[in-house]
Amino acid sequence: MTGAALAVPAPLAGAATRSGGAVPAAGSWQEVAAPAGRPATHLVSVAAAGPDKAWAVGEQGRNGGTLGTPVSLSWNGTAWTANDVSHLTYRGALRGAAAGPGGEAHAIGTDGSDRHQLLTWDGTTWRETAFPGRNEPGTELTDVALAPDGRFWVSGRRGGHVALLYGAGSKWRWSEPLPDTAAPTPTGVQVTPRGEVWVFGDIIARWDGAWTVLPRQLGIRASVTGLLPVAHDDIWLTGFGYGVGGPPGKPPGVTLQHYDGTQWNSLTAPFGVGMLTGIVGDAAGRPDRISGWDFWDDERAHYLRWDGTAWVSERGPTSPTTVVPEAISTIPGAGGGYWSVGTTSSAPFPPAQLHIERYVRA
Repeated sequence: MTGAALAVPAPLAGAATRSGGAVPAAGSWQEVAAPAGRPATHLVSVAAAGPDKAWAVGEQGRNGGTLGTPVSLSWNGTAWTANDVSHLTYRGALRGAAAGPGGEAHAIGTDGSDRHQLLTWDGTTWRETAFPGRNEPGTELTDVALAPDGRFWVSGRRGGHVALLYGAGSKWRWSEPLPDTAAPTPTGVQVTPRGEVWVFGDIIARWDGAWTVLPRQLGIRASVTGLLPVAHDDIWLTGFGYGVGGPPGKPPGVTLQHYDGTQWNSLTAPFGVGMLTGIVGDAAGRPDRISGWDFWDDERAHYLRWDGTAWVSERGPTSPTTVVPEAISTIPGAGGGYWSVGTTSSAPFPPAQLHIERYVRA
């Protein structure tokens, strides 16, 4: 595993020390067979309850701006199997999967009437779950994450305000809303090992019984794909941005930023053209892995590994196709490791197919 290292600049040296948590490099990324889907298929989220239980969700039949239909896979410890979700008359992808150690799992979807739905795994497939505000105009659900206490947290919007839906099983309720009605709807949610709930996207905010909104400095046509809050003055952010103008088909540039308690600092990643698509922490919430697509070397995934002081390159296996990892998740339990899921095309057009990789520790 070779590649350039991303050294933290001098103003962030203290933050880099606090992040700590060196990750051993003993192990390798391996491709895992994925069921064939319709052309233009991709996975956007993955969650594991343990080494022998995981889910990956996404979309099939997407063709540019024309939405496809949901796709769902489940892992039994030996193979990934496609699940029958034909009963979900949904547009676009299932998204934001999260799973607990007991096997409870949830995902988010949007039906044909543009109503946002919370889904629960029933052992065979995904079924809609009732929650306060379900089917109300303006209710939005965008992502879901598991908290240390076993509850699930869903980022979204209700009644014109950003808010969080939380619960487990059949019992769900909403947090107090963020007072600012102009605040944009978050696209993602992350829960720290301490139980703090963060939302991210065009807004970055923390919920710990009250809302705290952080400044956001990303630039024009930029997207946030992941947030890792290590401490209030030690936060990592991943994403990509297109900047101003450019020819049709211009690739994006990667975004990697660090918040030091006062401001966001942009860092130079080991590769600059492409996307950083997700970030995960270790069991203590310290930096661990980042998934990415490297435009100039796209026949293998380009991951970043935190070595205790810097982000260093870590590559997936070479493939005969493009490899775009769109989501990454840790695997709890004996052996650990990570799942990485995505697609075989840099854009959701035919003949893109599902792509899955697993990091196996030596």
